[in-house]
Amino acid sequence: MPETPRFTSGRVLVVAFEGWNDAGEAASGVIRTLKDELNVYPIAEVDPEDYFDYQFNRPTVAVDEEGARQIVWPSVTAYGPTEPNSGSGPSVYLLVGTEPSRGWKTFTAEVLEVIDDAEIGAIVFLGAMLADVPHTRPISVFTSSENADVREVLGIERSSYEGPVGILSVLSDAAEKASIPTVSIWASVPHYVHNAPSPKATLAIIEKLEELIGIVIPRGDLIAESAAWENGIDVLAGDDDEMAAYIEQLEQARDTVDSPEASGDAIAEEFERYLQRRDGKDGRGSAGDDPWRPPAQ
Repeated sequence: MPETPRFTSGRVLVVAFEGWNDAGEAASGVIRTLKDELNVYPIAEVDPEDYFDYQFNRPTVAVDEEGARQIVWPSVTAYGPTEPNSGSGPSVYLLVGTEPSRGWKTFTAEVLEVIDDAEIGAIVFLGAMLADVPHTRPISVFTSSENADVREVLGIERSSYEGPVGILSVLSDAAEKASIPTVSIWASVPHYVHNAPSPKATLAIIEKLEELIGIVIPRGDLIAESAAWENGIDVLAGDDDEMAAYIEQLEQARDTVDSPEASGDAIAEEFERYLQRRDGKDGRGSAGDDPWRPPAQ
């Protein structure tokens, strides 16, 4: 079997933001897993006073290891490897935090300075959106790029989406204009379980990320958590005939799209329904930003 083309072999930044781009906490869950499994440390943090509306993203109070109560402010932090370029594969950097409330142009310029200082050569943006998909089937993951060279190497398409965007799109646009190639990975999360984290979607994004950047990412407890997540929803559906019937309809629709007889137009029409659910919606954990139509098969 031929080796899957890789996105980069140098320093790559993986980015996710909590909030509008992060249904089921799937994208930010990938960064949390990478932080736990990779040897990284904080290299930069933005000043929250400049970018956050504290009535929308409120600080929280927590107890530290010494038992003292402290205020934890919303933030965005960049992490770098303790030993960059130590092996033959890429060096992975991380950027994660709450989507800023204001000052996006200034925020983007500050992030690009961090990217330049770290000599990062490529960026992967992670997101998740709510969609009409069943939890019992593999999570749909879609990959796109605004960079023609990247699309040719990876065999992926450009996003055809037009409409409101989140900070991921703003950062991606700025990076491409600065000649830094980017890729976006988005997972579809069942909308009927939007209030709970979705480890199955996080796991699906990790698998695609591994494929693109050519490294092995330890799964930690994600496999067991994914199975427990799916079993828990099965139990809920078992006690709710209406929910069970709805999930069955989604399963039939998904199986039709996945069948060998399904046309590219049928797949596109199915995805258009995802976009229609998303259009005009906002708020934490909502359907997301920058979905795209999957390539015809």
